[in-house]
Amino acid sequence: MEISIGICPGPDAVRLARLAEELGYRRAWMYDSAALYEDIWINIANVVQATEHLDVGTAVLVPNLRHVMTTASAIATIERMAPGRLMVGLGTGFTARMVLGKKALSWKTFTEHVENLHTLLQGGTVTIDGARAEMVHMPGLAADRPIDVPLLVSAMGPRGLDITADLIRRNVCTGLIDVAGVEGPYGHHVQMVSGTVLEPGESAGSERAREAIGPWYVVSYHGVWEAFPDGLAGMAGGAEWLADVEASRPEGERHLTVHRGHITHVTGRDRTVLDLATPEQLASWGWVGEADAIRARLDTARSAGVVEILYTPSGPDLEREMRTFAAATIG
Repeated sequence: MEISIGICPGPDAVRLARLAEELGYRRAWMYDSAALYEDIWINIANVVQATEHLDVGTAVLVPNLRHVMTTASAIATIERMAPGRLMVGLGTGFTARMVLGKKALSWKTFTEHVENLHTLLQGGTVTIDGARAEMVHMPGLAADRPIDVPLLVSAMGPRGLDITADLIRRNVCTGLIDVAGVEGPYGHHVQMVSGTVLEPGESAGSERAREAIGPWYVVSYHGVWEAFPDGLAGMAGGAEWLADVEASRPEGERHLTVHRGHITHVTGRDRTVLDLATPEQLASWGWVGEADAIRARLDTARSAGVVEILYTPSGPDLEREMRTFAAATIG
């Protein structure tokens, strides 16, 4: 089982990537949300130059953020700089779209983008906006085609999983990124997990654990607000949370309030609902438990066909989270 780490593109990316390499993590995956983090490709380039063996990945690119040719050229650049060290995850978009006030892309739009990207990297010709296009870089100006960087699809629901399986069968993609660790033959199957390794005897409701779990826990409120705002009434503090959001900005700007600090920080209104979470609720949010419990979760994922765990730590002490998870899973 490969154990990897999620890192936000930003000022701490290189430092955390160097620590990840020291701790034995297989890969550093970086998030792609331009309104929340720095540019993913510049940070990936910095990381591969600052490390010797640590592989890198995108978790995940969202097609609307850049032209498919721009993505193909970025992939070619990293492949030239660090051959064989890049994996590319792509998705229809959650926060990267919603922080811009948009819903996730349709699977039709997404599939066309991934197919075009694969064809471009293989040296083929595609139709983009009604015109034919290909990577026409002269020798010496980019990595030679074909560029066989693995492409993975981030999918959660039945339709996305079916499309992913089809793309894998057609050799367009090589694997899946999900959060549930679904069973099935999905090639290079990456399960993204959050959570924290508890100290012996520590409760998930301890101040330390609550802060580590918090940024991911409050995302449940963000997601319900996007999909079914009326559902917030049934969540602890949800009605008050919603009222605060509605008072914060005009209707067309409230997504900017909701997604601020996504998975990195707990804002004031999010703090209110986090403080209401019980230890049991917090313990159920991601991989939360002492080292033995985390290793048991690892065995379950392995039996489902998962080949890589992408741990996405949060909270004020990322180094502590990285070290304890590595000790529990890598040894």
